[in-house]
Amino acid sequence: MKETIALIDDDRNILTSLSIALEKEGFKIQTYLDGESALIGLARTPPDLAVIDIKMPKMDGEELLKKLRKKTSLPVIFLTSKDDEIDELLGLKLGADDFVKKSGGFSIKVLIERIRIQLRKKNPSNIEEAKNVINHGKLRLDPSQLECEWDGKQLPDKLTTTEFLIVQELAKRPGIIKERSQLMDIAYREDTDIEDRTIDSHVKRIRKKFKKVDNNFSAIETRYGSGYRWNVS
Repeated sequence: MKETIALIDDDRNILTSLSIALEKEGFKIQTYLDGESALIGLARTPPDLAVIDIKMPKMDGEELLKKLRKKTSLPVIFLTSKDDEIDELLGLKLGADDFVKKSGGFSIKVLIERIRIQLRKKNPSNIEEAKNVINHGKLRLDPSQLECEWDGKQLPDKLTTTEFLIVQELAKRPGIIKERSQLMDIAYREDTDIEDRTIDSHVKRIRKKFKKVDNNFSAIETRYGSGYRWNVS
């Protein structure tokens, strides 16, 4: 079964070039020129992954992602025109899984590889220990379904695939400190161009999602200068 990629960008030339390249790689393609039409189309025909431009008319990529995250953990890769990191950090807080910059020599090959990385992470057969449900205290993780419960309740905002992998890595060995570099290896296996603060942004968002069901959530402990660990207390 061909995997479907949704492309959302107001630049018709980019949509055309990306569509041709991805179709050659064996993907099915959906295209949208703005966030409003994409929100409707993605609900009607959910793809396997979405590539979203940040700056668009009617509804920009950030607003679209915010609305999508209320309903789905669909893997999302942002396209950004800026060289600075403001958009990236904001996008990570909203739940983007990855970024590719258009400026500085936009590479379709890089985007295709990033797409493949996210799709591999989404596929339970490729997630480490996929068949093993993790139960620790109030936490229940089901890697085969990418489902997370806390104190018997589903998180209102589902964890993205990257967030799930981070929680899984911490929770499978409670009390053991995981350095940021180790978490980056787990969450971005094939991508070495990731900074420490990317993991920090993911962890902040993970905590916020857990606190929606438990305002006293403190299971993820920051070990300053080291990394993070799942609190055993």
